[in-house]
Amino acid sequence: MTTLAQIEAAIAPFGLIQMGGVALDAPARSLILIGAGPDFWPVFTASPEYADGAPDPVDRWSTRVLGTLAQEFAAEATFPFGGPPYQPFLQWALDSGQSYQSPVGMLVHVRAGMMISFRGALILPGRIALPAPAPSPCPPCARPCADACPVGALREGAPYDVAACKAHIASPEGADCLQNGCLVRRACPVSQEFDRDPAQSALHMAAFLKG
Repeated sequence: MTTLAQIEAAIAPFGLIQMGGVALDAPARSLILIGAGPDFWPVFTASPEYADGAPDPVDRWSTRVLGTLAQEFAAEATFPFGGPPYQPFLQWALDSGQSYQSPVGMLVHVRAGMMISFRGALILPGRIALPAPAPSPCPPCARPCADACPVGALREGAPYDVAACKAHIASPEGADCLQNGCLVRRACPVSQEFDRDPAQSALHMAAFLKG
């Protein structure tokens, strides 16, 4: 039977990491969340999807790479894009015991912090040993995320103000967010240790602004 270590070894050359797992029932299956790791950006920028100028390069790359890996492990690949309907990635993440809701509502991962970029999941037949739940990094934290947004679009105790966020990013004052990524995500101490390439954050921000 496939092991988690085998999956980790197979996804590592693509700059991907496992971000938790969930046991599924009827029939018994094991779902492994796959996300972009610190080494993702140089791998992706060397890909044909990055160079071809067509829309949705990261999603197309993810479909190709995880589709191939799924065949290798006799698994099913599923993705957080391509809907509706959309797969419940946020709930899977919370159920995995590796991701938690941050003070501002955004998910925080025990390793990636707020730099979460789920590229898909592999669903394997049967039960494999999944990562053990880990404690949330938020309770002992000074919560710098709570007041990091310059326009209060993400703040503690309030819903996400998407319109205010997009307006700020599109303005000259929002150039830092657009070019280097969300200030709230970057304020998280766990995010800072994850060492994501700012160019990757810029790509995500540009896509968010267009969406």
